Amino acid sequence: MAVREGWSPRLVALDVDGTLVGLDGEAPERVRSAVARVLCAGVPVVLSTGRSVLATRPVARDLGLREGWLVCSNGAVIATVDPPVVTDTTTFDARPVLHLLRERLPDALIAVEELGIGYRVTAPFPEGELSGEQVVHDFDSLVREPVTRVVLRSPDSEPDHFLDVVSQLGLHDVSYAVGYTAWLDIAPQGVTKALGLTTVCDRLGVRPDDVLAIGDGRNDLEMLQWAGHGVAMGHAPAEVQDGADEVTGRFEDGGSAAVLERWFG
Repeated sequence: MAVREGWSPRLVALDVDGTLVGLDGEAPERVRSAVARVLCAGVPVVLSTGRSVLATRPVARDLGLREGWLVCSNGAVIATVDPPVVTDTTTFDARPVLHLLRERLPDALIAVEELGIGYRVTAPFPEGELSGEQVVHDFDSLVREPVTRVVLRSPDSEPDHFLDVVSQLGLHDVSYAVGYTAWLDIAPQGVTKALGLTTVCDRLGVRPDDVLAIGDGRNDLEMLQWAGHGVAMGHAPAEVQDGADEVTGRFEDGGSAAVLERWFG
């Protein structure tokens, strides 16, 4: 969809991994400069990510965000940048869906988010995949209480096979998104980045039509469709590109920076 004449963003919502930072976890200088231009124009920048709050705050600091909002855990957690306060959480009972998944993927690793600390896990995840502490628990104690987010990881599964298994299960009682690898994020039903951003926009008095959103993952699709102008990265899966208003370049080609420079050059 073409941008209407005279349109300019009043809020910029940005995914983190694959949009702002690469596999090394670093934001390129061009991206940092582009974000700085948005902030200098007085337009709020909201990081909207599947990451935990703990893992998002360092990115916010690196990008020069000194105030404002963070939408984390795919919309289940909303926090302020400074003071660093979690203002909203949405939890759910993960037991039914995890029992179902364990039947089909018995060797999968499971992690439950612990706000501000890290994760409770069935076994340690590969190095660098989770931020904060990892404390091993047995399955029953892992899901004894309602949680904001669950990660299921099957390191030995091929992504296509993993996606097929998940799609066959018909997970209707939760929100979920499958990553590039055999990685599954599970959130409360109806909770997406778009829902979290709606809460932030209401507090800032910004309409969704005035939001520019950029992302690259399946968990970004609802956000890109919700925003006034949703931009998919050039390396995003086909269904994400098809659902966006625009497709920019790949991360390594500066795709996200190019979009920001168009309005804040």
